[in-house]
This record gives sequence, C-alpha cells and structure tokens, in this order.
Amino acid sequence: MDTFALVVTILVALGFTYTNGFHDSANAIATSVSTRALTPRAALAMAAVMNLAGAFLGSGVANTVS
Repeated sequence: MDTFALVVTILVALGFTYTNGFHDSANAIATSVSTRALTPRAALAMAAVMNLAGAFLGSGVANTVS
C-alpha cells in the first residue's frame, strides 16, 4: 500500500513538473525567438538546460517550506 502511494505521488509530481515546465519555457522561448536574439533550437536548448539546472541547484523554496 505504501509503495502504491509513493508511485502515485511521484507520477503526480512528474506530471505537475511537466506542465509547469512547458508553460514557463514557452514564455522564455517566445521572447528570445520573436526578437531574433536566438534561433528556436538555441532557445529551446537553453531553456532545457536552465530548467534542469534550476531543479538541481535551486533549493531555496524547499528550505523555506521545511
């Protein structure tokens, strides 16, 4: 029973992170692509790398909540 709850919690967290990521990344990518500061490929790569770095390095919210 505990394993099932853990799996469901992880799946919900991954789903939330996925939807949050594609909404935020779209805002960041649209600005740099529409001003022609970056190509779409470069903007997408930069958004992916920075979102991943933020997830691994950003612990401020977790420390505040704890």
